Amino acid sequence: MSKHEVTVIGLGPMGRAMASTFLGKGYRVTVWNRTAGKADELVVAGAHRAATVRDALTASELVILSLTDHHAMYAVLESAIEALSGRTLVNLGSDTPESARRVARWASEHGARYLTGGVQASPPGIGQPGFSTFYSGPQEVFDAHQEALEVLTGADYRGEDPGLAALYYQVGMDLFWTTVLGWLHALALADAHGVPAGEILPSASSVLSGMPEFMAFYTQRIDAGEYPGDIDRLAMGVASVDHVLRTARDAGVDTSLPTAVLEIFRRGTAAGHADDSVTSLIEVLKKPAARSLPLSDGHADPGSA
Repeated sequence: MSKHEVTVIGLGPMGRAMASTFLGKGYRVTVWNRTAGKADELVVAGAHRAATVRDALTASELVILSLTDHHAMYAVLESAIEALSGRTLVNLGSDTPESARRVARWASEHGARYLTGGVQASPPGIGQPGFSTFYSGPQEVFDAHQEALEVLTGADYRGEDPGLAALYYQVGMDLFWTTVLGWLHALALADAHGVPAGEILPSASSVLSGMPEFMAFYTQRIDAGEYPGDIDRLAMGVASVDHVLRTARDAGVDTSLPTAVLEIFRRGTAAGHADDSVTSLIEVLKKPAARSLPLSDGHADPGSA
């Protein structure tokens, strides 16, 4: 098979963007999606529509999986397990590091080589400069397909452990979603006082622009397990978050987010960190709270057997 052949399974916005980008770079592209009509525009552009998952797998040695999660991947591929042998699966769907490790073992048991990917771009960023994807898995597999993978984005190889790319991706999502939620809560608080989002943007941007410097200063201390209260103190942080909470309550705004933050801060003081830096809360966050939300994943997967 030519190294300029690729199969893309899963044609949501991301999968379509990837298939289109490969086509634009002269690759022979085979596509498959459960809803076949999603391939129509790609077929017009030159892609080959596989009639079955088995046909899609056998069409190319390199198979890009752009599916919602690993449950979706198992559901799709189990109908053609015998066709996995000899394929290289590059899974660009989101899931957990532990699940990625199970999938890698499952793929190997069926004769496939496997890379985990974590895409740091939205569909419009695919094929554009300035974006990157985390990859992990066997070095030789990554090296063999790096050229093709870099058609999509820059390729940031993180190591042999197939769970590492998923870890780096989820760490980014953890930071992104909690930041977005904090921003939205701040806007709701401003709106309750008649201040529109556009007027808050400059001050909000100023706060966020200082975060890289804040993180850079404290990272070395955190890695060393040191949290001296020479710059900031957790006790002052407790008072500050309490003020945010009471401001939200007075304005009639939802208080669940600052309440959760204040609970974590108070757990830190109860653990003896009142005079330490707020970064000492990492020691609290390393351990599960007494109460936690149930996981949404209630499904078993074939790789867990």
